Amino acid sequence: MMKKKSISASKASLVFFLCQMISALDVPLDSKLLEELSQPPTITQQSPKDYIVDPRENIVIQCEAKGKPPPSFSWTRNGTHFDIDKDEQVTMKPNSGTLVINIMNGGKAEAYEGVYQCTARNERGAAISNNIVIRPSRSPLWTKEKLEPNQVREGDSLVLHCRPPVGLPPPIIFWMDNAFQRLPQSERVSQGLNGDLYFSNVQPEDTREDYICYARFNHTQTIQQKQPISVKVFSMDSLNDTIAANLSDTDIYGAKPVTERPPILLTPTGTTSNKVELRGNVLLLECIAAGLPTPVIRWIKEGGELPANRTFFENFKKTLKIIDVSEADSGNYKCIARNILGSTHHVISVTVKAAPYWITAPRNLVLSPGEDGTLICRANGNPKPSISWLANGVPIAIAPEDPSRKVDGDTIIFSAVQERSSAVYQCNASNEYGYLLANAFVNVLAEPPRILTPANKLYQVILDSPALIDCAYFGSPKPEIEWFKGVKGSILRGNEYVFHDNGTLEIPVAQKDSTGTYTCVARNELGKIQNEVQLEVKDPTMIIKQPEYKVIQRYGHVSFECIIKHDSTLIPTVIWLKDNDELPDDERFLVGKDNLTIMNVTDKDDGTYTCIVNTTLDSVSASAVLTVVAAPPTPAIIYARPNPPFDLELTGQLERSIELSWIPGDENNSPITSFVIEYEDGLHEPGVWHYQTEVPGSQTTVQLKLSPYVNYSFRVIAVNEIGRSQPSEPSEQYLTKSANPDENPSNVQGIGSEPDNLVITWESLKGFQSNGPGLQYKVSWRQKDVDDEWTSVVVANVSKYIVSGTPTFVPYEIKVQALNDLGYAPEPSEVIGHSGEDLPMVAPGNVQVHVINSTLAKVHWDPVPLKSVRGHLQGYKVYYWKVQSLSRRSKRHIEKKILTFRGNKTFGMLPGLEPYSSYKLNVRVVNGKGEGPASPDKVFKTPEGVPSSPSFLKITNPTLDSLTLEWGSPTHPNGVLISYILKFQPINNTHELGPLVEIRIPANESSLILKNLNYSTRYKFYFNAQTSVGSGSQITEEAVTIMDEAGIPRPAVGAGKVQPLYPRIRNVTTAAAETYANISWEYEGPDHANFYVEYGVAGSKEDWKKEIVNGSRSFFVLKGLTPGTAYKVRVGAEGLSGFRSSEDVFETGPAMASRQVDIATQGWFIGLMCAVALLILILLIVCFIRRNKGGKYPVKEKEDAHADPEIQPMKEDDGTFGEYSDAEDHKPLKKGSRTPSDRTVKKEDSDDSLVDYGEGVNGQFNEDGSFIGQYSGKKEKEPAEGNESSEAPSPVNAMNSFV
Repeated sequence: MMKKKSISASKASLVFFLCQMISALDVPLDSKLLEELSQPPTITQQSPKDYIVDPRENIVIQCEAKGKPPPSFSWTRNGTHFDIDKDEQVTMKPNSGTLVINIMNGGKAEAYEGVYQCTARNERGAAISNNIVIRPSRSPLWTKEKLEPNQVREGDSLVLHCRPPVGLPPPIIFWMDNAFQRLPQSERVSQGLNGDLYFSNVQPEDTREDYICYARFNHTQTIQQKQPISVKVFSMDSLNDTIAANLSDTDIYGAKPVTERPPILLTPTGTTSNKVELRGNVLLLECIAAGLPTPVIRWIKEGGELPANRTFFENFKKTLKIIDVSEADSGNYKCIARNILGSTHHVISVTVKAAPYWITAPRNLVLSPGEDGTLICRANGNPKPSISWLANGVPIAIAPEDPSRKVDGDTIIFSAVQERSSAVYQCNASNEYGYLLANAFVNVLAEPPRILTPANKLYQVILDSPALIDCAYFGSPKPEIEWFKGVKGSILRGNEYVFHDNGTLEIPVAQKDSTGTYTCVARNELGKIQNEVQLEVKDPTMIIKQPEYKVIQRYGHVSFECIIKHDSTLIPTVIWLKDNDELPDDERFLVGKDNLTIMNVTDKDDGTYTCIVNTTLDSVSASAVLTVVAAPPTPAIIYARPNPPFDLELTGQLERSIELSWIPGDENNSPITSFVIEYEDGLHEPGVWHYQTEVPGSQTTVQLKLSPYVNYSFRVIAVNEIGRSQPSEPSEQYLTKSANPDENPSNVQGIGSEPDNLVITWESLKGFQSNGPGLQYKVSWRQKDVDDEWTSVVVANVSKYIVSGTPTFVPYEIKVQALNDLGYAPEPSEVIGHSGEDLPMVAPGNVQVHVINSTLAKVHWDPVPLKSVRGHLQGYKVYYWKVQSLSRRSKRHIEKKILTFRGNKTFGMLPGLEPYSSYKLNVRVVNGKGEGPASPDKVFKTPEGVPSSPSFLKITNPTLDSLTLEWGSPTHPNGVLISYILKFQPINNTHELGPLVEIRIPANESSLILKNLNYSTRYKFYFNAQTSVGSGSQITEEAVTIMDEAGIPRPAVGAGKVQPLYPRIRNVTTAAAETYANISWEYEGPDHANFYVEYGVAGSKEDWKKEIVNGSRSFFVLKGLTPGTAYKVRVGAEGLSGFRSSEDVFETGPAMASRQVDIATQGWFIGLMCAVALLILILLIVCFIRRNKGGKYPVKEKEDAHADPEIQPMKEDDGTFGEYSDAEDHKPLKKGSRTPSDRTVKKEDSDDSLVDYGEGVNGQFNEDGSFIGQYSGKKEKEPAEGNESSEAPSPVNAMNSFV
């Protein structure tokens, strides 16, 4: 007999009796067994007790149940039978009790309000569902009311009442403005639990006319809006400003326009209140106070502490939140509001009641005929719930009598049950706060014994360790279990065995003679069955030679041994660790069969090395320490690669292993560190050599593991520090026998390529891995989390199989097993894959845009339900585009921009927006298949920004006292232009600035005549546009009025002392060639300035490159530039902080196949110039001869007839003021101008630059900076007196004009 614990009769009690009966028959969770046993119905799924439905959609009332035989279903409505066959709007799903009420085709949800209950019945009983109360959701409109404006004094408190309509379920309340932006809340302004908006004290910025309360009804996805509430705050600031003009500073700063007040509570009112909450719910207590300064709220529990880990503060500590409340949380909670003027408090008495909750819920009871049992139903609550019993859905008092049943309060006792006693019992525990209903069946079964442990199961244990041999069983009545050893052995008894109640046999200390066949016999009055299992006792794994402590010189070699002894039927694996971690990933560490070798030891190799040996049944380990010391100096030696090994020999041939030995070749003064063994598979890949293993250089024999169905040849390569030797001659061939595959395909994946398929892929086994002919694969799959059988198919030697007709994006369990003509590989591991994705079905909702500034906005959206994604959620895409500019009111080509936000992110920033523009955007969810539908387009507008600078500023028509200014509007107005701002000031001869004058010009003007200016005066102008946001960047120009006829000197600029003018560099001009550019500029300021040139690639964020200019030259050549590249350049002066020119941009010429020919070096050009010079010389000789003959060359008459014209202060080429032409580049005098009587004109500072001679960027320069182009009508500068010479040019001057 089996060993059992005995209990004296004197200690027998009802509790023990019940426990004994409940555990007398335990049904194992064996799927095959459960399918065969009869079972009363069990409710597996039902709708919630309080079921609020959407009145616009079909009503689905769930009721699912299982049982054997399958149960039938019926319903009651409001306590009476509900005949669904008589209502054409109501249907029941096949093989289910779930009701579908068709509302979308004419039904009305209100007509189906009521209390529903489902009954599932078969021949063994009836189970019932909870009472399901069906109520359609309601979202009524707001009651219209006339709202008076709220006028309140600054500093007073204010409550804006929401009073939302009563809905089902209650709505969610929030406050927003007309722009659909949530109103900001703080310690001063916050929303109460009742939805009202509380102001502890109002401030002037609270004045607005669009305080709007919104009620969101989630079931119907509707939002109701209350009429806007207007609040006007009266401030004392304007009055204080008037008083302040007549008071001293002390009086002004001492005034307090707003009276500070101590706190008072706005809610709750009074000093005490009561609150009742149910156990397990969230307790919310609220205190909102008025006062100035804004009060701070603090919470305490009288006579106790607030519960840790369950207490949270919300709404700026105005709300105390305690989650999962229990009876222990009852008590008095005090909120204290405090500011600098005092405090007030309120005490809330909290009582925690409890709806019924289970202490012991009734559990299903499986009994054998004649056995006893009990059902226990214990619940608690506040108040204490009452317990009532039903049998098969009928109150037990009126249910058919069962002589084996006795009801004792919360317990039903069964005695000597029979099969007709099977039934489903319901326990109902209820009080005023709710009820609990539980179904528990009594299933009386008469079943012969069954043994569930697989036949001939093999158990393996290590010698001297415990052995546990299973015998899982089932039967009704409960079978008795007996164990035998051997086919005809005697029954096992004695202290050397332990017999467990679940049928398991335990051998505490297994010995070699414990090996053998064990038979388990199960019997009851209905039958007998037996099962045989096998036990093998293995030898333990031991390390017979452990690694030893080693001291090694740096750069030497060291080896740790780890020789093991193990059971011949177990395959050990050896793992080496360094300092209890994996070995470094370094080729110097060589792991052999019995050792670890470290080559070229370094200091970092110091540490503890551990050898761990594992088998499937046991594990052993041993450790040793390595100490590294410095190596002594060694003489120089000539090293070379080793000679190849020779005399390869194969011995000890087995099916899966063979021993290879060899003789090393000469090491050539460098010790052999290792041998590399390679093999050739003459059957599958003849001529291709593969790496087999590597052993230390001290080893000349190795045991090689072999694979079945391979024709092996081996060769050996010696390795030292210099390199690898040539391979040895191949060994003789050895053909291994075929066998089952040892391994299964790797990298098994399941990824659908279409919404209705599953593509299973794997990496096929290589030729030698097949272990035999006829390699195939068994592909198996089943849907995860669904009680389905595996579906399998055997395919040829391929790497893919497609399963069609799958649901969209559901998980599958997948496995692929290899097989050949000899059999199957081991059972493969399972992987999880997914069928194909489909495009998402739902667009993100509640898309909101918050405009942060004129170029940046933030977009929010609600995430879509994960079920609607129908694939792997990759993120969300925001499409946004500019519809039109609000300033120009002209649509343009729509260029959509896309921003992707990875993962389940619900907001993002939209940068780079254009100010004062109208935009649209939508949001889409993205999975691996693509994008879902777009949300409705959301329109938003960016506010105005500051404009860009005016497109141009021209100054024309100079007179004695006026200038005409013309300008273009900004290219990017970024808003509505309200005006232009013109500032100007005079500049005198010493470069000092006069007083600044500012003029505001209407935005619709494009020109202006400035009058009453000083004659012959230089002016500097600053011009910019302005929107309501502010002023944009300015454009500057300079111009000069005309000198008066009398030539009166320029008057002093301004009245009083003027500010000195800072030095400046202007008119930076570039002449670019293919790889270099000549930079020239004009400088005004102190003498002896040291210039530098900074340049870089245009648009690049790299630092500026700097070149120093030698001397005080006003030009410089930049060399080494890249052809066809845009550069930025600016000029500065050393020693003057921040003093540099504005940036200029130029582009080098494209790369040419050959460099441009310099015309000045061409022979034909030199010849032409010589001919011209000769002609001029002849002309001079003729003139000289004529003069000597008495002829008169009219030089003096020419001088008298042509008086010096006035030097015009206007630059010819661009029409800007402030530029002076060369003395010979004259223009006719303006009417009314005249020349001083002494015929001298004071020459102003010249603004000439190389640009005047080189015609801007079209001039050409050599790489050394010399100019090679012809002068464009300009001659040498005149002398300071300004007298014009009419003499014929000398030959030297004539030649200079061509050089």
